[in-house]
Amino acid sequence: MPEPVPPAADVDPVLLQRAQAGEEAAFGAIMKAYYEPVFRLVYSIVRSEHDARDVCQEIWLTVWKQLAGFRGEAKFTTWLHPIAVRRAVDHLRKRRRWYDRFLPFSTGDETVGSVPEPAVPADQHAETERTERTAELRRAIDALPPKLRAVLALREVQGLSYEEIARVTGIPAGTVMSRLYHARRQLAQKLKAKP
Repeated sequence: MPEPVPPAADVDPVLLQRAQAGEEAAFGAIMKAYYEPVFRLVYSIVRSEHDARDVCQEIWLTVWKQLAGFRGEAKFTTWLHPIAVRRAVDHLRKRRRWYDRFLPFSTGDETVGSVPEPAVPADQHAETERTERTAELRRAIDALPPKLRAVLALREVQGLSYEEIARVTGIPAGTVMSRLYHARRQLAQKLKAKP
C-alpha cells in the first residue's frame, strides 16, 4: 500500500494516488484544478498566450510521466512549479536560438505594435492612460532576460517566498534576491526612460 500523503500536500491524497496509479480521470481532475495557475505562471514568463498554451501541454505531459515519482514530501505546487518554470525558460531559450539563427535583426518582442489602439473619448481619458501604462509595463517585462522574468513572475505573480523560489528554480536564495533586485531595477529604468 502506498504511503499516505502528509498534511502538507495541497492536492486530494486519494485523487493523487489514483492518478499515480495511472487513472486518467483522476489525473484530468488534478490537471483541471491546477491548469490556470500553471498557465498564468508560464504566461508571465513567455508573454505569449499561444506559446504559453503549448508549453502547458508539455508541462502536463511531463507531470503525467513523472507523477509516480511525487512522494508528497512537499506541496504538490512546490513539485509542479519547477517543472513549469524549466519548461517556460527552455521555450524562451529555443525561441531565442531560432531568432538568433534565422532572424538576427529581430528584437524578439512580438507584442510591440500588437496592442490595439484604444478609442479616446474625453470621458475615458483615464481608462486610456491606464491601458497605455499597462501595455508599457508589459513591453518592459517582455524585454527582461528570461532568468530575471522567471523570478519576477514567481515572486509577483505567484507570491512565492525567496526560499520557495530558490527551491523551484534550483538556485540559492541569495541569487534569487539578486535577480529580483536586477529585474526590478531594469523595469524601473525602462519605465523611467519612456517619455
